[in-house]
Parts: sequence; structure tokens; C-alpha cells
Amino acid sequence: MKFYYSIKSRRKRNRKLREFFLFLATENSEKTIMIEILRNRRSIRKYTGQKIEPEKTAVLKEALLRSPSSKNINPWEFIFVDEPEKLQQLGECKAHGTIPLATAPLAVVVCADETKNDVWIEDCSIASVLLQLSAQALGLGSCWIQIRNRLHFINLIKAYRDFITLTKNTVNKTTEPFH
Repeated sequence: MKFYYSIKSRRKRNRKLREFFLFLATENSEKTIMIEILRNRRSIRKYTGQKIEPEKTAVLKEALLRSPSSKNINPWEFIFVDEPEKLQQLGECKAHGTIPLATAPLAVVVCADETKNDVWIEDCSIASVLLQLSAQALGLGSCWIQIRNRLHFINLIKAYRDFITLTKNTVNKTTEPFH
């Protein structure tokens, strides 16, 4: 598991943001328009199982780190899980709704320190949505899986007992066509 925290340098963030939009503009023959991303986004539950390119994973990480939060407190932590045995364990954290983990080679777990901010649920939800929209813009499918208050999952990430887990999101190349 890999852990990522907030980017501090504004200059670096602005440069990376320009690079991200340039990437989107050059990746697609037409400009990517946000409303088109919103129109076409849906939860994808079947994936090809192929590894995601490191460049695309980096963009997903950046999208999460750029997420707005109340008072810019950033109460979150994002855990990128790509180990098959850990993905299988994540799939066992609740009885229903974890089917996408069966074929996804990547899950992003969104956690928060609830003592930092009283609106951590909203902050983490916004980050999760930006992750999904960024995945859509990159031609990847994603699916939100709610896991808050699941004891099995809390035991799985014992090192981070101070963090509350809100969601996990699966991301990968889809076998289902986008509309």
C-alpha cells in the first residue's frame, strides 16, 4: 500500500494543473468538456484487469490532492491498493457491493482524521467524486464503494486506527462501453 499526502507548493500545483489540462487536450482529438464527462460517467463494475499506466495513476493522485476542502484543512489520506491479496481482503469487508474489486487491479481508499474537521465526510466525498471524474476523463472506469463503519475493514488497516474510512473506489480499464 502506498500513502499520499497534500501537495504544499502553489507554484508546483499550478504547473501540474496546466500539464493536466494540456494532457487532456492532447490525449483527445477534441477538447474534453466537463459536461461531456458528467454526461458519460457511470459506475463500472467489470474491468479488463490490465495495469493502469503510471502517468494515469499520477494524474489520479494529483486530482485527489487538488480536491478542495473546508478551510483547506485536508483531513484526508488516500491509500492506493494494487496488491491482489489486499484487494481480495478489501472485497470481503462487506457482504454486498464489492463485485468491482474482483477484476480491478487498483482501489483507492479514502480515509480521514475526523478530529481535524467536522465536515470530513463532505471533504472526502468531494475528493472521491473528483477521482471518478478524472478517471472518466482518462478513459478509465470507476466505481464508488461505501465502506464507512465496516469493522472488518478497520481491522485491515490497523496502522491507521485514528482515521475513519469513508469510501474505496475501484479504477481500471473497462470492459463496458461508455455512452
